[in-house]
Amino acid sequence: MELIDIIKARLSSLEPTTLELIDQSALHIGHAGNTGGGHFQLKIVSSHFSNLSQIARHRMVYQVIHDLMPQKIHAMSILAISPNDPITITSK
Repeated sequence: MELIDIIKARLSSLEPTTLELIDQSALHIGHAGNTGGGHFQLKIVSSHFSNLSQIARHRMVYQVIHDLMPQKIHAMSILAISPNDPITITSK
């Protein structure tokens, strides 16, 4: 099973309605301090995040993937959203 599939399978425990996981490792080849783990960008929407701070939401995500860090995952950018969060639309 590929790493991205393992991460998605673990995050499924948070019952996401949206789960977008992008492997950005190729953008970070040669990055100082990277010992080989991948770089990922995550957008996850889950009712489990309702009424929680961003820190608490991130902790929930890290709880299900902590053993993959730092060997398999070097960095992960997380956008954790509750379905009840207000949506801000910006125009350019």
